[in-house]
Parts: sequence; C-alpha cells; structure tokens
Amino acid sequence: MSEPLWTARQAMAATGGMLVGDTGWTCSGVSIDSRTIRPGDLFVALKDERDGHDYAAAALKAGAAACLISRGDLALEPALQVKDTLAALRSLGEAARERCDAIRVAVTGSVGKTTVKDALAAVFRAAGPAHWSVKSYNNHWGVPLTLARMPRDTQRAVFEMGMNHAGEIRDLSSMVRPHVAMITRIAPAHLEHLGSIEAIADAKAEIYEGLETDGVAIYPADDAQAGRLARHARHSGAAFMLDFGTAKDAAIRIESFETGLDGSRGIANVLGMRVPFSVKASGVHWAWNIAAIFAASAGAGLDAGDVAEALAGLEAGAGRGRVLTLAHPAGGSFTLLDDAYNANPVSMAAAISALGAARPGEGGRRIAVLGDMLELGPDEGAMHAALAEPLEAAGVDEVYTCGSRMRSLHDALPATRRAGYAANADEGLDLIRAAIRPGDVVLVKGSNASGLHRIAAYLADGSALGLTEA
Repeated sequence: MSEPLWTARQAMAATGGMLVGDTGWTCSGVSIDSRTIRPGDLFVALKDERDGHDYAAAALKAGAAACLISRGDLALEPALQVKDTLAALRSLGEAARERCDAIRVAVTGSVGKTTVKDALAAVFRAAGPAHWSVKSYNNHWGVPLTLARMPRDTQRAVFEMGMNHAGEIRDLSSMVRPHVAMITRIAPAHLEHLGSIEAIADAKAEIYEGLETDGVAIYPADDAQAGRLARHARHSGAAFMLDFGTAKDAAIRIESFETGLDGSRGIANVLGMRVPFSVKASGVHWAWNIAAIFAASAGAGLDAGDVAEALAGLEAGAGRGRVLTLAHPAGGSFTLLDDAYNANPVSMAAAISALGAARPGEGGRRIAVLGDMLELGPDEGAMHAALAEPLEAAGVDEVYTCGSRMRSLHDALPATRRAGYAANADEGLDLIRAAIRPGDVVLVKGSNASGLHRIAAYLADGSALGLTEA
C-alpha cells in the first residue's frame, strides 16, 4: 500500500492548524476545486474570486478526506482549521519541499514556458518518480498547490512560474527553492504592467534569486536580453550558469534543425556531446524549446541520450502547436495547426513561420485565424499591425482576424490577404466554417482570453463542420 501524501497530524504540524473531528484521516491528494475533487483529497478552501468555504460541504460529500478551512462557523468535519488557508497551503508546500530529496527545476519566460515544462515533465517521468505543475498552475496559489501535492519519493520535479507584476516570481522562487532555474525567452508580454522589455527581463530574472546554493541558472543565448539575464544570474550567486539556443558558443546549442508538419528533427550539442533528436511537434520555435529542454535536463543530472529518447515520444498538446489532419465533408482533408493557447508578438511570429513552412494539399491555401494579443500596453495597435509583415513573408493566403485589437492588423493587411474580420471568436467560427476547403492548412492562434481556443477545439473535435480526424 502506498504511503499517504499527508496524514492529519503531518498536515497539522506543517500548517500550525487545529484538527476538528476525526484526527486519523489521511489524504492522497490536495485540491482547491470541489468540482474535480477525488476521493481521498484534502480540500483547501481558498478565498479568491469565490470563497472556497461555500463549496467545502460539497467537497466532503464528493469524498474529500478533510477540509482545510479558516472559518469555524461551518461545523464541518473532519477539518483542519487555520487562520489563513492560502498561508497554510504555502506552509504545506514548503513542508513537502523540505521532506523530499527531489531535484527541483523552475521554469519561467514570456514564450514557451508551459510547453517546455510539459516536455520536461515527460523527460523526468521517463527517468523515475517525477512531479510537475499541471495545466498552467504557475501563480500565487498554483505553485504552492503543486508543491503541496509533491510525493515524498519524487526524484525530479518541475514547476512553472508566471507573473504579471514585478516581485511575483521572486516570491514563488523563494518558496520552491529550485536547484535549476531557467528562463525560456523574453518577449513583449505584460508590457501593460511593466512598461519596457528590460523591466520584463528583470522581473523574469527574479527566478534566480530563489536558487539553492549549488544551483544552476539557465538563460537563452539568442535573446536580446541575454546579457541582462546573465548579469542577474551572476548576481544571484548561482554556482553554475548555462546558456542555450542556436548561438554557436552556447553551452547547449542546436547545430542543425528541420521542421515540417510531420515533426521536427536535428542535432543538439549538449556540453560538447552531439545528440540527434526528433519530436512530433512543428515550428522553428521548437529549436529553442529543444535546447531549453536539454539544458534543464543537464542541470537536473540526466544523460542527453536518455533525454533525446524521451523526446522522441513527445507530442504537442492541445493549443501548444499540435498538428491534426482532419477529414473534410467535401472529400479529402485539411490540416489544423492548433497553437491557440496563448499569444504575444514573438510567439505569433513563430507560429506564422510554422504556417509558412507547411505545404498545403492540392488546391489548398495557408490560412491564419488570429485573435487578440493582450497586456501589450499603449503600443498594442502597432504590435498587432506589425504582424502583417511576417504574414507576407510566410506566404499566407488568407487571414481571418478576431477581436477589437486585431482590427489594427485587419486594416494593415493588403486586400488580397484580408479574408474576414469578426468582433469575437464565436463570430469568427462562422467565418471559418464557411471558408475551409480540402487541402488547406489552418493556423489558429490568440491570447487565451480571445477565445480562439474554442475555434481550434471545434475544428479538432469535428463539431464545426461535421469533421472527423483522418
């Protein structure tokens, strides 16, 4: 029988709380969502947009082992009562960190952090007991929740860290205390809050401040902010520094790279060792992703050949650049490039480049369906309009734009490329539904709040046109 994640008394000792009712419970997981509670979970009643205490009774009814609460008027048991549930969750996470010998890797960046985190999780799982952030649990409650869920026997763990404002990543990194801290890329995301690309780099570099004394700081050699990031890494006192990318003098670099709709392949030089690799994901940006994965894995003590073997079985997930071939009701098929999870100018350019590298079928076209990019600040109109240039360079035939900010791009496009504009994703779906024909290659991309992921999902599951995966 496997060891419980937490016993009641372990959780009490970690949080300084008071047990109410049964004191002999154990839990196999930690949850903050009563809708997805699993039998045996400890339910944590967080106060955010909603008050989790309103759902604690439902969590117990669904099988929760106990509830972590701060309100004594609820008359719920079994429970662990504390002064502040978020503070208690943080304490639970820190206790999990202290009792576990896992090598902890922290990942942040403006572009690619979730993709790289997910890939590292797959690599780490292939090497032994592993733990990782699910979805994009990368904020003030997602990181401590991920820590609190970490089993005692974990060998390697990877944590994603996100931010909107300066100081947020400093706090998260000090909680995780990573052995390896990596920044993927710096891009003009969150300009609305931070004001400049340099300020974004400074905020991301806070991840190095939480490093353990023997820690490894990793940064992108090809990035315009590489020098700034390296200075932060040195100032943090990191014991080791590694850079990655395509630069010829990077410690981990991509020597050759080819990409297409069937995937990407090439050769990586990992600290002097040349390693062939392949991955079932498309786009030139995967060269940097692969280099980042090799770099973090080297910092975590893994053999580069084993990393390459794990990468060969990796496939891009929904919204992360996956490629689907879908049957069309009129006969034949079309190709969907689903990169709809999120977007900023750098990731947009990379996705458009991937579309340009794709070869449509007979009679097909390259079609881009693009949604708003958010948090870009006062220059957001110019940044959206500037996408007209990479769309031209990629030879995109038709561009459909969705959202008020994308109006700037729509107006900047030549009439021959301006296929349609919609105020939102739902209206955009109606345009796309009528436009797709056999042989087309269709890219769908936009910031999460733009709703473009719904268009990608409708196309992928066949509900948009009565389609099925070929």
